[in-house]
Amino acid sequence: MCVLIDRFKEKVMNEKKQSENIDLSIQPQKNMKKKSQPCDIYGKIFSTRKNLIQHKLCHSVTKLFHCEDCGKRFTTRSSLLLHKHIHTREKPYHCDICGKAFSQSGGLSSHKRMHTGEKPYHCNICDKTFSQSYSLFSHKRIHTGVKSYHCYVCGKKFSHSGSLSSHNYIHTGEKPYHCDICGKRFSQSGTLSYHKRTHTGEKPYLCDICGQGFSKNVTLSIHKRTHTGEKPYHCDVCGKSFSDRGSLIYHKPIHTGKKPYHCDICGKTFSQSSCLSAHKRIHTGEKPYHCDICGKTFSQSCSLSSHKRIHTGEKPYHCDICGKMFTKNGNLSLHKRIHTGEKPYHCDICGKMFTKNGNLSLHKRIHTGEKPYHCDICGKRFSYSDNLSVHKHIHTAEKPYHCDICSKTFTQKAHLSAHKRSHTGEKPYHCDVCGKSYSRNYNLTIHKHIHAGEKLDECDQNEP
Repeated sequence: MCVLIDRFKEKVMNEKKQSENIDLSIQPQKNMKKKSQPCDIYGKIFSTRKNLIQHKLCHSVTKLFHCEDCGKRFTTRSSLLLHKHIHTREKPYHCDICGKAFSQSGGLSSHKRMHTGEKPYHCNICDKTFSQSYSLFSHKRIHTGVKSYHCYVCGKKFSHSGSLSSHNYIHTGEKPYHCDICGKRFSQSGTLSYHKRTHTGEKPYLCDICGQGFSKNVTLSIHKRTHTGEKPYHCDVCGKSFSDRGSLIYHKPIHTGKKPYHCDICGKTFSQSSCLSAHKRIHTGEKPYHCDICGKTFSQSCSLSSHKRIHTGEKPYHCDICGKMFTKNGNLSLHKRIHTGEKPYHCDICGKMFTKNGNLSLHKRIHTGEKPYHCDICGKRFSYSDNLSVHKHIHTAEKPYHCDICSKTFTQKAHLSAHKRSHTGEKPYHCDVCGKSYSRNYNLTIHKHIHAGEKLDECDQNEP
């Protein structure tokens, strides 16, 4: 036993000597600020050279302390004790703001920066700031371009060992992290953490402009671009710009025409797998996203986000020409065509142009004669749902539109508008031949027959 102890002491002394020969590039300078000793391997920053050297032993010496549960090894007993919390699930450190628990005090300190917004670590190249030291170290590799880790299967290179480890799961198919609420499995612990917020409803990242909360920091960053108008991602084919990379990826198949994802139920094809997944919910009726205010359910998360703006009144998208505000970016894009006059959708039969694809679809029924809407009372069919709604007033005798001047009622809003001109004297329809004006377009059409040389039985007897 004594021999074993002597050997152990000798081993420790040798390792201590190794620590004294560790990279001299970390020699401290006089009057250095607090936390200015960075590890050039991992990127972690320490306040003293002593702490840094102790940390560097992790990279350079034998790890004497091992976990009897999983076999992982550590250089210090304290590191082993901290690690054991993973197996015991003990989380003694609690956030006094949101109540979230952590197994290590360092994890709690890092978490609290989400609430305070503190970002003490800054890049000396581009001045970008970070809440974590390792995030700064990772960021700096953008400037250096260093990718030290590569995949032995496909050869792809990575800046961080963690990214390589996560990437390897693509080849192995391994998903070691599972949700203890719904059982869904993930290849990355970070993805599991984000997923759990769908159950808890936690949204720790808040927009400092409009106050909207998000479960992911990256989602908050993308959202902020709705306020700033920043669109850093550009299509190299048509030059169109986007606020996030996902929208650019979604846009690119427009140019290639590729739709490799097929619905095995109806055969419809899609350019993105996510679009196929969302589409399949039409067949299954699944609506996993629900509004916690009114209980309405949705098949897509983006539909829920748009819906919630009904309750909040938020309109983050504004027209830079007239200032009108919108709840959806798509509605803003459609609105802008009023100013630009753009009509990208055209009828391949008559050539008529439209600002919306939906309007083109409705127009085509004129050529096809399609009338998908029918009255369940008399069976009459209509091309448009609005026309059916107007028609039903005949059976109900309902006249919901009232004139606020004489109280006369009408079945259609258009009839009320035409009637009001009898009070105002407005005649917006003009004959381009003789200049005569009319309050109704129908009367102008009849009048024009005079100029065309057509016989007229009765011409506008109500409007001399």
